[in-house]
Amino acid sequence: MSVFNQSRSGVIKIIFGIIFIIIIGQLVNLQVLSKKYKIEADNNAIYRRIIYPDRGIIFDRKRRAILENTITYDLVVTPNETKGTDTLGICNLLNIDTAAYRKRMKDLIFKNGSVRPSVFEPLLTPEMYAKLYENMYKFPGFILSDRSVRTYPYNTGAAVLGYTSEVDTAFLRRHKDEGYESGDYVGLTGLERSYEKVLMGKRGVKRFIRDNKGRIQGPFEKGEFDTTAVAGKNLYSSIDVELQKLGEKLMTNKVGSIVAIDPRTGGILCMISAPTYDPNYLTGNQRKKHINEMLLDPRLPFNNRAVGTKYSPGSTFKTVSGIIGLTEGVINEQTTISCSGYFPGCGTGKPKCLDKGTFNFIDAVAHSDNTYFSTVFKKLLEQPKYGGPDSGLTVFNKYVTSFGMGQKLGIDVPSEKRGNLPTSSFYKKKNGGKFYACNLISNAIGQGEVETTMLQLANVMAIIANKGWYYTPHIIDSIENGDEFNLLDNFKIKHFSDKRIPESAFLAVQNGMQAVVDYGTGVRSRIPDIVMCGKTGTVENYDHGVKQQDHSFFGAFAPKQNPQIAIAVICENAGQGAWAAAPIASLMVEKYLKDTIRGNERQAMLKEFENKNLIPAKMRKQIAIMDSIKQAREARLLELEREKEALDTLEEDAFDDTLINNPKPRPIAPKPANNNKKVLTTSAAILTDERKNFLKKNAKA
Repeated sequence: MSVFNQSRSGVIKIIFGIIFIIIIGQLVNLQVLSKKYKIEADNNAIYRRIIYPDRGIIFDRKRRAILENTITYDLVVTPNETKGTDTLGICNLLNIDTAAYRKRMKDLIFKNGSVRPSVFEPLLTPEMYAKLYENMYKFPGFILSDRSVRTYPYNTGAAVLGYTSEVDTAFLRRHKDEGYESGDYVGLTGLERSYEKVLMGKRGVKRFIRDNKGRIQGPFEKGEFDTTAVAGKNLYSSIDVELQKLGEKLMTNKVGSIVAIDPRTGGILCMISAPTYDPNYLTGNQRKKHINEMLLDPRLPFNNRAVGTKYSPGSTFKTVSGIIGLTEGVINEQTTISCSGYFPGCGTGKPKCLDKGTFNFIDAVAHSDNTYFSTVFKKLLEQPKYGGPDSGLTVFNKYVTSFGMGQKLGIDVPSEKRGNLPTSSFYKKKNGGKFYACNLISNAIGQGEVETTMLQLANVMAIIANKGWYYTPHIIDSIENGDEFNLLDNFKIKHFSDKRIPESAFLAVQNGMQAVVDYGTGVRSRIPDIVMCGKTGTVENYDHGVKQQDHSFFGAFAPKQNPQIAIAVICENAGQGAWAAAPIASLMVEKYLKDTIRGNERQAMLKEFENKNLIPAKMRKQIAIMDSIKQAREARLLELEREKEALDTLEEDAFDDTLINNPKPRPIAPKPANNNKKVLTTSAAILTDERKNFLKKNAKA
């Protein structure tokens, strides 16, 4: 053999030797040295118990806990350890049948395998926990595992706080790299969702060694690989829980929303969406049933109307139109315009106006004169310097956008809508390429295609109160131990309305809004010794072309000097703004600024609106239909349950006699002939396996 071949052979041997040493070394490392991988290899011999941390607590502006934790229990099962379990006993305690028991087991094994613990029955009631605790010795493979769950001490703020729910397979696929496991709970709505990363904390794990029969023998490796649960961070909000409770009480039996903002900071003082619900309703083991009930409610209680519903703002929008008109110079505070009962500028006789007469700017705001603001809007769009109404609309929309309308503001709750500011291209398409100011004159008074959310409207009130600036509305002011994810950065930026708007324009609108409450459309809502500036709105609305009762709007801020609260209220289908929204807003303002409602007259107003039912007629009809269907269904279920109980009693008597005395099975009494008497019937699907087998044997006998 040549020297070259001998050398190459030696190199190959060396390479193979090195590879062999590496393989042997890695095997030794995995099987002997590395306890980390030994855990995975010995998974069947190790019981892994998840320690769920407390989620972070949420406090209101006065450091009162409005969302905290309590301890509940889950019934957890390891399927391959359930041999010998008293299946019938556990089914009776959980009020399920054996078919449901088997289905749950199959589902859990499919999701998590047979050797991993899985939640069999979550969120046990105290009564259920007590019953199971006394009988756990009968159920090998099952354990009671404690879990921290949410509780709401003030029973308020459901739309704001949100709720948590167990993760499903779809969620786990979407968030596969974020450490979630089956059985975890995650924030689905409200602040629970927006601040999930902060609130969730970190799970802990305890590992226990098991013998060949699955019995716990003690901690694995003396707890070396256990991890400690870390509680979530607490959140400190701007919410005033007492104001929130009052708002929800005032909006009982009404459909609509209230949003109040501290204009100095952008902090949300309250956010009410009506109808609401007790958030504790979604924390127990009946939560799925309750969710289904509310999904069928025609009032849509899960819809956060404060951010998730768009409305035409009605006459509250005249404040913005007026500021733009003053800025552009098409009017000044002394400009007067006469109204004979309608706007004559477009030849249609629309829009109508409630008060006839001649008004200057302040009085036009006070009496909400449609002709005045329709004239201002038409003049704005037809200014020669813009070359046409389509360009004039573009300029108008730029002003409006600087007030935060037609766009998402970026509040820290999900599902915020943008609102709508229609463009000239929209109207050209709608009108066959033509564009005239009269095509969109209804936008001048907040009707037509202009749409806003109640959050945006409250923010407009804050901008007017501040004479041209705002912070992004938000609910959370600070996070315990710092904002490591920079979730609050956007709420520290000061935003300004269009720089062309002079302070004098804001002052003129403020004076007009004060006149609304002093002697105008909102006079009933005056508050003793508080100067409130407000604007009523009455919004026409239609359902499939059928005219409905008007929506009632009101926007306001107070006090006029050094404003501390800006507020927007809507009561759907409640009539004029002065009838419902304005009184409710005034009560909220007084409560916040004075901490109480003072005087007999104001107390009478409080009781009036707490008790007034303003649910829209169409919804009342739908609710009545749903209630009648529910009552019929419940009556039928009760009837079937009684039939089942009657037959079960007969079967149990015969079955128990057989078990105790062990005689020949006693036959069940034969069914009576059809003689117009009601015959008890049941389905075999609701019987346990033992009962069904007993009946089969009995039938043969």
